[in-house]
Amino acid sequence: MADWSLKVVKPENFRGTANILSNGGKNPLTAMFGRDETENPEVKGYAIYAVFENLSEHKMEAVKAVFGEGESLCYESLTSVIPAAVWYEREIQDMFGIVPQNHPDPRPLVLHDTFPEGFYPLRKTVAKDADVHGSRRMDMSVAKGEGVYEVPVGPIHAGIIEPGHFRFSQAGESMLQLDARLFYTHRGLEKIMEGKTPEEALPIVERICGACTIANTWSFCQAVEKIAGVKVPRRAEIIRTLLMEIERITNHVGDLGNIPAGVGFNPAISLGGRTKEMLMRLQERIAGNRFLRGVIVPGGVRQDIDSALLNDIADIMDKTKANVSDLSEMFAQQANFQNRVRTTGVVRKNTAVDLAMVGVGARASGFAHDSRKDFAYGLYPELDFKLVTEKTGDVAARLALRIAELKESFALVQQLCNLLKADKSNDPSNLTVQIDWSTVSGEDWGLSESARGSNFQFVALQDGKIDRIFVRSASYPNWPAVTIAVQGDIIPDFPLINKSFELCYACIDR
Repeated sequence: MADWSLKVVKPENFRGTANILSNGGKNPLTAMFGRDETENPEVKGYAIYAVFENLSEHKMEAVKAVFGEGESLCYESLTSVIPAAVWYEREIQDMFGIVPQNHPDPRPLVLHDTFPEGFYPLRKTVAKDADVHGSRRMDMSVAKGEGVYEVPVGPIHAGIIEPGHFRFSQAGESMLQLDARLFYTHRGLEKIMEGKTPEEALPIVERICGACTIANTWSFCQAVEKIAGVKVPRRAEIIRTLLMEIERITNHVGDLGNIPAGVGFNPAISLGGRTKEMLMRLQERIAGNRFLRGVIVPGGVRQDIDSALLNDIADIMDKTKANVSDLSEMFAQQANFQNRVRTTGVVRKNTAVDLAMVGVGARASGFAHDSRKDFAYGLYPELDFKLVTEKTGDVAARLALRIAELKESFALVQQLCNLLKADKSNDPSNLTVQIDWSTVSGEDWGLSESARGSNFQFVALQDGKIDRIFVRSASYPNWPAVTIAVQGDIIPDFPLINKSFELCYACIDR
């Protein structure tokens, strides 16, 4: 039984039902995705899902529109009533050929100008190793007017950075408009995982993003475990939650070093980088690799954390805490730095709500949205921590929020380490539940709060093999906000604004 309420409707009723579930924007759009069900005898066509978080009742609510065999693959776009749907609808059109009529920006999103028209890679008729070449029109959105000019940046950037093209429309020094073209390194991971068992897909899930291994893996495992009806052992849940907070600390500390790079604040860059390296080495001691891969598996965890490792964690956390305190003082004492981060890159609360933003980007604008509080998973319901928010929505708020969240995460790590010490069920058999996937069928979702925000995954299994997987990282709903945050600021502030969100390219290039 799926862990959500799902309404199945005809395409002409999709927009109206989704608008009701949105409840005037009070229930954020968590995900929207397509599915090829042409091989399902009950459907013989395609489907679109829209999933909403009912925050007041702490549950997921979804609507599914079914396009039967031979029916027109068109529906009325949701974007005009639910702005957060803007990217999802463009992606569904690219990947499945399902057209959102009257969409305000129907340009291709994922498939760039080297792909042929009429190519829809997530349809079952398309082979995984399809070798296609062609062309399609890809226009950039720019402002027009007297004295307005364009500044193109990327997709190739200085240093080691992923590709993205940014087209600025300028009037003097001020940025009037930004259009971002991403998805340059689309990897087809969702397609690759079709037909694989959860164990076969796991190494791919772990590598969706180097910074969010635990978040992506935990979301995936939640989904398949719910389909299988499996309850994970308590000690495994403690370890999963602990690793999630260590991953959050590592990323937040890294961000504290990256954000000042936008203004050349070298002492802070150095201290942040040195501290992150210390945490990466801790992760290697825990998992045998620097990215915490190979620990979380469907049914539990693959290895325990013993008392010696708990002592290592406590030692590194103490050192990290001291360095974060030093960084916080550096930021506060540098008037020039404060001048650059205050009132720069503002995202207002209404914008955060309309775009269904998540994580630091949402909470820094006053939108109290955190899946650790909104949904009971792992050990979070038993733990004592505050949901931190800021109000100003600028770079300074996103920086301050990370520092405040680090304090909460340090306390959470301490609580979780104490729980592991007190727990006596450290027999290897109490870490994982074995699952026979051969007869497991169904669909469900998983959600976990990464350092950037909630990571959502939908998985549909047929006889133990993946029929459809959809991955929505925290970066996906936050990228559209960057184009709004820059408006009115000067172009030298763009690196600072962009780094303050610290969004991932790889997560959306799945």
